[in-house]
Amino acid sequence: MHKFLFLDHGVFNGFLMSNAKLHAHPVIKDKENGVLFTEEFFKTPAKPWEVRYDNGYPNVIYDPEEKIYRCYYTLFLRDDHSANTSLEERKTSTYHPASGRVTGCCYAESKDGIHWVKPNLGLVEYLGTKENNILFRRAHGTGVFYDKLEKDPAKRYKLITKVDYSHDRHFMVTAFSADGIHFSEFHEWPEHNPQADTHNFAFRDERTGKFILITRIWKNSLRIVAKCESEDFINWSAPVEIARGWGFENEIYSMPVFQYEKLYLGLASIYHEGDQGAENFDRVDVQLMASTTLDAWEKIGDEYFIPRGEGKYGDGEFDNGCIYASIPVEEDGKLWFYYLGGNGQHTNFRETSLGRGYVPKDKLAYYAAKRSGEEALLTTRMVNFYGDTFRILADLEEGGHVTVALKTPRGETMPGFDHGDMRLTENNGWYDISYENHSLWEQESKTLILEIRFQGAKLYAFEGELDLIRARY
Repeated sequence: MHKFLFLDHGVFNGFLMSNAKLHAHPVIKDKENGVLFTEEFFKTPAKPWEVRYDNGYPNVIYDPEEKIYRCYYTLFLRDDHSANTSLEERKTSTYHPASGRVTGCCYAESKDGIHWVKPNLGLVEYLGTKENNILFRRAHGTGVFYDKLEKDPAKRYKLITKVDYSHDRHFMVTAFSADGIHFSEFHEWPEHNPQADTHNFAFRDERTGKFILITRIWKNSLRIVAKCESEDFINWSAPVEIARGWGFENEIYSMPVFQYEKLYLGLASIYHEGDQGAENFDRVDVQLMASTTLDAWEKIGDEYFIPRGEGKYGDGEFDNGCIYASIPVEEDGKLWFYYLGGNGQHTNFRETSLGRGYVPKDKLAYYAAKRSGEEALLTTRMVNFYGDTFRILADLEEGGHVTVALKTPRGETMPGFDHGDMRLTENNGWYDISYENHSLWEQESKTLILEIRFQGAKLYAFEGELDLIRARY
């Protein structure tokens, strides 16, 4: 069985398409549970080290051995202007970050992904006590991941961060942990020191076994997504550009990456500057990105994947200003995306909170008709069938339809496999495809194309006993 997501442009022949447009499936926010946790500087009792989460750069991980959710987030442990400006005063003030701000990395955990606690870790002294959830001081843009392929239990959790002492003294480090809380001594990178003023997101590439860091550099006053590679998580290659946004008004600020159905998908936080009069100026949206190689990326759909909330600072939803996401956690047929959402502009006062939302498994993006009153057409690249199982993932409106015809690469319809011969049978959100009085076994090993016609439908993927001839990958 092979599955092909329709967000993968390599599935289709772009010349043989009509009236079809690709859309990102916006994350469905968990309105019932709303804010999962937030800054507690002004709470009673207060957590004085939680003065400003800022972007937060969340890393939400489910530990299958301990059956617990873990969240690692960046924050400012010290920020004098935030500390000395009340929530009410912030509504009529402008934030001016002063020198002396200190970043850090904190930790929270949950048994169900909804109810979170910030345990006293006893690791880092702050204002004379270690009763706090601080993992590290001076850590900027920390990335943590659970390495399920690691054979050494002491290195199950891997951490990478920028240690930021001053403008002139900052460097990249890595560390390891067995339990996700007690980490080894930092290993400073022997070579290279990217700017890395972002979410430094690391993972193990399932294709190559190499460790990948997605970080940031600058070129010509623009923020640029960069990649570093490592064989041992200690020695890293020089950063190379892999993606950039679309001018000042749409810069990629950070981009956590995850692998899904043989693709790389990115959660790009898009920062908007360049036009002070724009509604989205100094705000951050999340765009879904895709790649087959890690080295070249394209956005999926024109809509944002995690939409900002309604309103503005002081009277809006908790995530109306800026959103920075973590890669998904799959649970019960849903991909849950945890994110830190701020309620104000990027460079102004904002309070930031953890929220979440989901998309159904495999429904990250879909094709729909551009003009709803007309039928749409998609045509695949060449395929080979090797069995009779074939189904399509779709949402059908009342009166909507989707049909699939099998054709030769020259466009000749295979007898018995035309649109009118096809039958759909609903099967747990998927639709099994069959042909009256014929079996797909009849087409075994033949080189074919699939002509898909639809109206009043959203098409996400197909899967079955077939292979795609990826002539243009």
